[in-house]
Amino acid sequence: MKKQGILNSELSALISRLGHTDRIVICDAGLPIPEFVPRIDLAVVPGLPSFFDVLKAVLLEMQVERVIYAEEWQRVNPQAVQRLEAELPGAERDIVSHEAFKQLTREARAVIRTGECTPYANVILQAGVIF
Repeated sequence: MKKQGILNSELSALISRLGHTDRIVICDAGLPIPEFVPRIDLAVVPGLPSFFDVLKAVLLEMQVERVIYAEEWQRVNPQAVQRLEAELPGAERDIVSHEAFKQLTREARAVIRTGECTPYANVILQAGVIF
């Protein structure tokens, strides 16, 4: 049995297979997920797990060079965006429309669905390198 880190086998395997510039999505419970993009559904009930609980776990194991989120999130919940940026201090950021964000999810290696029920709590993380 694994002692630490991400215990979900699908999520752990996904992160271990990422290469430089690969992208994953962490999303709220409502984001439409393209049917051809692999889905790792962690949602149990509304609010569990939260977006930030999943983000923190992923960031313990993933090197991130770029973060992408919707401008609508910044407008409706600036405190959440400040928290996101605090979690990713060295990452470049791209802010796009929610519609453009949904199109970008089509290129992701996978979408990780949380139980988050806060509007626009969605992020694309682009893998960096550790050297």
